[in-house]
Amino acid sequence: MNTELALDSAAVARHERFGKLPERVRFENMTEEKQAEPNAGTVDRYDPEGSWNHYSCLALDLGL
Repeated sequence: MNTELALDSAAVARHERFGKLPERVRFENMTEEKQAEPNAGTVDRYDPEGSWNHYSCLALDLGL
């Protein structure tokens, strides 16, 4: 009988905690708008020294 009582109290505690869904979040509260800066953080020039890290080619790695 004590195990049934313990299970029932555990079930009651679970139902109190998880028995209902949380309040609905409106779409307007899920999004945030920020003003974008033109060319923020972009570099438009070619850098031959650093261009190797933008791609990986197995044939080049193997020296073919």
